[in-house]
Amino acid sequence: MRFLSALAFGTLMLPLVALANDPNSYAQPDQVRVTHLDLDLHIDFPHKQLDGQATLKLDWTNPQAQSLVLDTRDLKIAKIEAVGSDGKTTPLKYALAPRDKVLGSKLTIATPKHPAQVRIVYTTSPGASGLQWLTPAQTADKKLPFMFSQSESIHARSWVPLQDSPAVRFTYDAHVTAPKDIRVVMSAPNDARHPLDGDYRFNQTHPIPSYLLAIGAGDIAAKETGPRSAVYAEPSVVAKAAHEFEDTEKMIATAEQLYGPYRWGRYDILVLPPSFPYGGMENPNMTFATPTVLVGDKSLVSLVAHELAHSWSGNLITAASWRDIWLNEGFTTYVQGRITEALYGKPLADEEALLSARALQKDIAAMPANAQKLAPDPRGVGADDSLSDVAYDKGSWFLRTLEQRFGRADFDAYLKGYFDHFAFQSITTEQMLDYLKPNLIEKYPGKMSWDEVNAWVYGEGIPKDAPLPDSPRFDAIDKQRGDFLAGTLAAAKLDARGWNTQEWMYFLDRLPDAPPLAKMQQLDAAWHLTGTPNAEIGMRWYSHAIAAGDKAVWPAAAEHMIRIGRLYLTTPLYKAFAKTPEGLAYAEQVYAKAKAGYHPLTQQAVESIIAKAKKANH
Repeated sequence: MRFLSALAFGTLMLPLVALANDPNSYAQPDQVRVTHLDLDLHIDFPHKQLDGQATLKLDWTNPQAQSLVLDTRDLKIAKIEAVGSDGKTTPLKYALAPRDKVLGSKLTIATPKHPAQVRIVYTTSPGASGLQWLTPAQTADKKLPFMFSQSESIHARSWVPLQDSPAVRFTYDAHVTAPKDIRVVMSAPNDARHPLDGDYRFNQTHPIPSYLLAIGAGDIAAKETGPRSAVYAEPSVVAKAAHEFEDTEKMIATAEQLYGPYRWGRYDILVLPPSFPYGGMENPNMTFATPTVLVGDKSLVSLVAHELAHSWSGNLITAASWRDIWLNEGFTTYVQGRITEALYGKPLADEEALLSARALQKDIAAMPANAQKLAPDPRGVGADDSLSDVAYDKGSWFLRTLEQRFGRADFDAYLKGYFDHFAFQSITTEQMLDYLKPNLIEKYPGKMSWDEVNAWVYGEGIPKDAPLPDSPRFDAIDKQRGDFLAGTLAAAKLDARGWNTQEWMYFLDRLPDAPPLAKMQQLDAAWHLTGTPNAEIGMRWYSHAIAAGDKAVWPAAAEHMIRIGRLYLTTPLYKAFAKTPEGLAYAEQVYAKAKAGYHPLTQQAVESIIAKAKKANH
């Protein structure tokens, strides 16, 4: 996943995958494990629910176990039964515990006879945290309704009863029915030529964790971009998306040259409506992506490089707990940079690395001490909060440091071996380090001490000798920004005509938090930033202009906030407005218009910002 949101970080520690249970899950995989999921679902758009059944194949590891414990959130259970080898069913007694605000409801099924399979017949809630239902009016083409899932971190339990922990991996089959003209896709191999007959079957043969279980359905067209890749999107968007992502096959081949074969078969991309709360989600075989990267010049396709890279780091090797999520995101951000460099050149890869590093340098000191660590100490924080910039950007910075110390050739060989060694497993930070020590640190002595490794992984902040790439273009932008702010360079004289998206991002990122109003007005007059179709630039521009007190940008900022539901591109504007009473009142008006089109996760984040600001004002 890529969403660059500076959230709090950390979950309870999970030191031994085989023995310990995940603090963010009720499941007890040390007693029994789900090894396969068989789904049979009907998509009911009028009632905004999925109806059907989940049949779980079980591996009983404790002979004395008396029950199967599953994670659920707001599911309506109709019946539960054991399924015999002959297909005959026997009713099972079960108890659904009261709902916990974070974890949902613990489902305990009495299973003293250890059935090989258990079937749960159920219906989801219209307000399921892992599903978003859109009316035709909320889509690009306005013709048919749309539904999509977002299971990471612990939202799969809101649409399937299962062991919702990254430590548990399972294969799955699914049969999904929907109204005719609706295409259904899942995180499994998809057929771009499947007739729109309302009847779909999927088969994921590789074991995946629950957060990678995904479904989407709507007015979806498909356009192939290579022998094993296609883009799926609404009909009015698909051609634009196919053009933007036409290098997908080159990206796959580049990653394979670096880190070994792509093991998932097909790699397709579903471009979702603008309400998708994240930049991208690395669902196996079918990345879910935000339309905000469709800017026409391929300047933001590193998001695809990131989600593709997850096919090695995250999907192939998975963090065993949310506390270890840097193993997914830090490694993936590093691999993303290598793909970007190979396809689009070192200057662009260096610019993107510098952008993230500078942002982290600015923010990390304000984070709680434990949140600054790649592998935080045990403490109870929600799983969703673990996806911070530390996991992405400090993690990738650590790997770039290893590459610099050991040399690219030896580090590449190590990383390829790491992906092979732990393929299709969920591991902890400690397991990763146990492999790193003999296979890199001790294999090439004198290049990096174990104390330095521990400082990166368990230490606060960023080590003082952390290397940064050089970027002559960014250096020139720093000088121009300084001259502009000092008044010795007029806004119209900025050498910005050839700046790419990343260079505008860098220029705006390093403006003062509340820049002088006159400077913002001069900048807008010269470069027409208000109303930009580029959401990355827009988010930065509006945030600074609002902070400067430029009310002229408010309507355009509101349009941005209503049009885009991606957390990273929308919440900074709410935060900027919330700093003044008048701005907060305006933000509340905007949210009233935008709320219906936001994903539940975005609604939750915005409501938290508004509530916090109101509390601070009283």
